[in-house]
Amino acid sequence: MVCKKIFIAATGQHCGKTTISLSLMHLAKKKYARVGFIKPIGPKLFMLDGVEMDMDAALIASIYGLEDDRALMSPVVIGRGYTKKFLAGEIPQSAPLENIIRACRELEARNDFLIIEGSGHGGVGSVIGINNAQIAKALNAPVIMVASGGVGSVIDAVQLNLPLFKQEGADVKMVLVNKLIPELRQETLGYLDKFFAGRSQLVAGAFDYSRTLANPTLADLSNLLKLPLHGDQHARSRIIHNIQLGAASSQRVIDTLQDSTLLITTSSRDELIVTASALYNIPAYRKKLAGLVIPGHQAVSAISQKILDDSNIPYIKVERTTAEVFTTLREHVSKITAEDHEKIDLIKHTAEKVLNFETIDSLASHQRRLRLKVA
Repeated sequence: MVCKKIFIAATGQHCGKTTISLSLMHLAKKKYARVGFIKPIGPKLFMLDGVEMDMDAALIASIYGLEDDRALMSPVVIGRGYTKKFLAGEIPQSAPLENIIRACRELEARNDFLIIEGSGHGGVGSVIGINNAQIAKALNAPVIMVASGGVGSVIDAVQLNLPLFKQEGADVKMVLVNKLIPELRQETLGYLDKFFAGRSQLVAGAFDYSRTLANPTLADLSNLLKLPLHGDQHARSRIIHNIQLGAASSQRVIDTLQDSTLLITTSSRDELIVTASALYNIPAYRKKLAGLVIPGHQAVSAISQKILDDSNIPYIKVERTTAEVFTTLREHVSKITAEDHEKIDLIKHTAEKVLNFETIDSLASHQRRLRLKVA
């Protein structure tokens, strides 16, 4: 059987490409015995069991047990200094595309269906001579372009990216609209159908916007701050829905806690640290209080530290100012990790409802095997 393949592109960052890839892996495995994944250009360096990979490729490998393919799943990882070496001529001009084609060719031989995930918008990779559009063309892979937002923003973003794919001869088959506002889903897709009617792209809806998928976990924030999460380790995968500054009186702060709140309180506020620690073990408050981030160069007092540790409340101690921490956390865009079991299960379950895999499967190419020939 010749391997079928599809290229997952996007109009920009944070559109949900990896969520779509994870979903398609799940759906494809229901139909095909062997399903593979490759991220040709990996901008986010990650070490998985000694193998240098892109973070998204490592995630897919971990979730779907693709350990044997790890060395092929990230053929070009743009780590520190890679771009400068390429531009300086220390890396041969043809090397990136040759590595991608070689890895893809081998994965095609191993699989019945191959998901190829691009990086960012269409032009990402141009600095090393191989942007997403060029890669899709070189790999003979039909393209699904993921976009997120409302009617106008989706059309604008798609129209900005399409010319590059057309210029390179890559075939964009579908616009897959992600992070739809649930109550406007049908209306949004209806208007987009009208705009793309008569064009060469199908329009389909993907996931509705979900706080569960969009918001970070405690483990995610621990990784972001590069600091350990103390306290209840069973809560690492708990999803944070609200971030609140503990600036008011302790009573006021506790009274205004919302669902699954991460409370930021400076290390000098002993009364709030003690109060939060005590309330964490009361079920009614545990639903509201997910954990603490404690900024400040000053150490927590000895007695407050004892109460904090005894309560087992999850907390991260940060030697930065409250303002710095709050800004960092508020601006963070959460990415799924292999630890996020609740999110992964939700993605798989939702994918079966919102994605028509048979349509996507019909778009995937059954084209000839790749030859290692670089122009």
